[in-house]
Amino acid sequence: MKCTVCREPALIDLRRHNAAFCGEHHSRFCRDQVQRAIDDFDMFAPDARVLVAVSGGKDSLALWHLLKALGYDAHGLYLGLGIGEYSDASRDHVLAFTDAHDVPLVEIDLLDTFGYDIPTGAQASRRTPCSACGLSKRHLFDSAALDGGFDVLATGHNLDDEAAVLFGNVLHWQTEYLARQQPVLPAGAGFPRKVKPLVRLSEREMAAYCIINGIDYQVDECPMSAGNRHLAYKEALNGIESRSPGSKADFYFGFLRSAADVFQTATDDGSEPVPCETCGAPCSGGRCAFCRLVERAGGEPTMVRVDAPTRRSDQGGPT
Repeated sequence: MKCTVCREPALIDLRRHNAAFCGEHHSRFCRDQVQRAIDDFDMFAPDARVLVAVSGGKDSLALWHLLKALGYDAHGLYLGLGIGEYSDASRDHVLAFTDAHDVPLVEIDLLDTFGYDIPTGAQASRRTPCSACGLSKRHLFDSAALDGGFDVLATGHNLDDEAAVLFGNVLHWQTEYLARQQPVLPAGAGFPRKVKPLVRLSEREMAAYCIINGIDYQVDECPMSAGNRHLAYKEALNGIESRSPGSKADFYFGFLRSAADVFQTATDDGSEPVPCETCGAPCSGGRCAFCRLVERAGGEPTMVRVDAPTRRSDQGGPT
């Protein structure tokens, strides 16, 4: 198998593109796909300050690496979730990346800051662990991006992730979620602009990028995600993709072209959120879901301020 570009031995074949690449040209392909997504969906300007939510996994670390390679001012944000050895290992991977590439990182630890962790919060609030985790992440991602003065929050959701979420939302006709299934969510009252620059790249392509570029990442799945339907949807789509390469991209980008605007219009009721009476985050009224979760878990709801990264490059961090 030869590289489509240089005819040297290829390291990865991409059936949906009818192409194969050596290490150098696969990295270039990934950079081109990220830049294309940024440009096509008008995600952010060249001089934007970008906060990248990093978990220690391949996608978020690769995204951070790609944005830096493309010349963007990208800072990392790591949340300590308190999921035992899994969280410890995830943090180690993030810190190793930070040290190796001399990039600024903001850290927020749930237990230290709010007095609870994900296992405790899930049990106390009678939520599934993934629900408690997702709620916590969304709230803290938003507050860190706004308080740190960032122009945009970037997450490492890849094509496989977005196709699987879309598949599940269509199966259950979750019209509210379908209305928000976009690579860009604009800023609003109390919400930062959110983007997904990896939507043109698959999970396999991101794993190859990390291996080629020497990025050590957390391989294990979260131990609390067992039974998560999202993983089953990914598996189902993988079977379709293996028989018909390009199906995931056709499914996801076809939705964006043909149906996304319809769902967005149909679910827009014009209502505006109001500030949470405890933390000031936007909510439907009274106290936000995050503050209620913290209280039920025995923690202390508070307003987080993100003033500077805990680790930083010579360029400086958030102001």
